[in-house]
Amino acid sequence: MFLFFDYTTLRKPRANGWANTDALDARALAHFADAVRPIPRPLPDAQTNALRAVLTRRRQLIAMRTAEQNRLGSAPPDLHKDIQDHIAWLNKRLATLEDALDTTRRASPVWREREVLLRSTPGIGPVCARTLLLDLPELGTLSRQQIAALVGVAPLHRDSGTLRGTRTIWGGRAPVRATLSMGTLAAVRHNPVLQAFYTRLCAAGKAKKVALIACMRQLVTILNAMVKHQTMWCPQEVLSA
Repeated sequence: MFLFFDYTTLRKPRANGWANTDALDARALAHFADAVRPIPRPLPDAQTNALRAVLTRRRQLIAMRTAEQNRLGSAPPDLHKDIQDHIAWLNKRLATLEDALDTTRRASPVWREREVLLRSTPGIGPVCARTLLLDLPELGTLSRQQIAALVGVAPLHRDSGTLRGTRTIWGGRAPVRATLSMGTLAAVRHNPVLQAFYTRLCAAGKAKKVALIACMRQLVTILNAMVKHQTMWCPQEVLSA
């Protein structure tokens, strides 16, 4: 169930628009908290925030490198050396960030144990595991429906009156979903559970993209249960669940 909150109902109209003061903002937030009753979540510590910033910077550098590699194919020969030098510099910066992430992970027994647990799943590599650890700290604390919606892989209705629209995914945490999609591509090739699930969906007539999204939802559901119960990957238990 989704609750929609109309913030403008708490504002006071005036000649040139809607009034906006700190007092009205505070009243709106208090009303929202009273109506929705969100679950309190602890703020991330300084170390987690720092690592998230490093992970975000890594994504930015990869985007820059991809852009430069694309430019290399269409740039005149005179510019190839300049672009290649920039790509080499970006590769060095990425290696430095990877070392920083590894050093911090090894210094934390909790993160090290959690990453080992996640990487026991075929298809989950170091980048995907770190992204889940830092950008999806709720993993293992929510239901399968909630974690799928949080990542943005839960199919949502698009109905209005007698119209029944196609169920689609939207919202959620785009960086987590993007990284998880790469892990799912590897999983449907090397993970026997996801491979069988993907094959069955395709055989039933599902489009390959739809089947992959369903596998992403299945994968995050499995990872959520593994973290919740602190159990390593075990295909027999997954198949029997």
